[in-house]
Amino acid sequence: MAPIHVLLTRAGAITLSLLLAACGAPQQKAESSSSGAKLPVVTTFLPITLFTRAVAGDCATVTALIPPSTGPHDFQAKPGDLAALRQARVLVKNGLEMESFLDKLVASAGNSQLAVIDSSRGITTIDSPEEEAEHGHEHGHEHGEDEGHGHAHGAVNPHIWLDPLRAAQQVETIRDGLIKADPNCAEGYKRNAAAYITQLRQLNSEIAGQLKPYSGKTFIAFHDFAPYFAERYGLKAEFLVDVPELNPSPADLQRVAVEVKTSQLKALLSEPQEGNRSFNALAKDLGVKVVVFDPMETATEEASRDPSTYLKLMRRNVADLRQAFGQ
Repeated sequence: MAPIHVLLTRAGAITLSLLLAACGAPQQKAESSSSGAKLPVVTTFLPITLFTRAVAGDCATVTALIPPSTGPHDFQAKPGDLAALRQARVLVKNGLEMESFLDKLVASAGNSQLAVIDSSRGITTIDSPEEEAEHGHEHGHEHGEDEGHGHAHGAVNPHIWLDPLRAAQQVETIRDGLIKADPNCAEGYKRNAAAYITQLRQLNSEIAGQLKPYSGKTFIAFHDFAPYFAERYGLKAEFLVDVPELNPSPADLQRVAVEVKTSQLKALLSEPQEGNRSFNALAKDLGVKVVVFDPMETATEEASRDPSTYLKLMRRNVADLRQAFGQ
């Protein structure tokens, strides 16, 4: 019996309206550090915001630089973003050049008091396809704080948050950075981080049990966001395009059609951000379903304020993935 393959697609091209939406202001204003109130912290995009809010609790005011409805690939800065960075004491980022716009923005803000927490520090990473081709194999390495890597086009894949255990490492790094910036609330940060890390580890155990029957099976993502998730749970991840700004060519669609016909692929898994008529049509032509896998680069405003959103979306992703595998 041929192995079951699953296709994940990021449906749709980046539209002008989405780019314009990226120009929105941050979701809330950070409190001034001179007010003696909570530590003003700015985060970049959704998973980093969720992790930071889980650790911050009542000790810090967390402002998302990128509106939750906009992914980091689509972000365009406005003057209000500079104001948020000027007021902040801490900036938390994913790192690994996921936020390729950030260095220039921070430099423009001119805040000499701003501490930057790179949540990818110390995490074992996976090479991007170009680097794998150059070396002839995939390997992990420790990412140092001062290393520079291009998002997806560079040496390292940045989508570390989709592995719950790497996410727990990100939370630990965020905890340590907030303690350094605000030692008066150290116990609160430690307590909040410990509780959230426990939930992440429980989530990992739960997912591992649910996906164990599908060990070795393959899914194909639209863009290259899935290798950490796949590695953690013994799956194989392929992709159509490197970054989501790109659209699949006719040759890409033909390659997918061949993959579907020569394997037992049960579903195309589409990212929720946009609809994609070409993939919907392909699924219909090939007689397979369309199911969603959310890489958590965007969410609603309400969801972005609740750290449990990460846990809920990961559980939903796994349920949908099992359905796609033929569960």
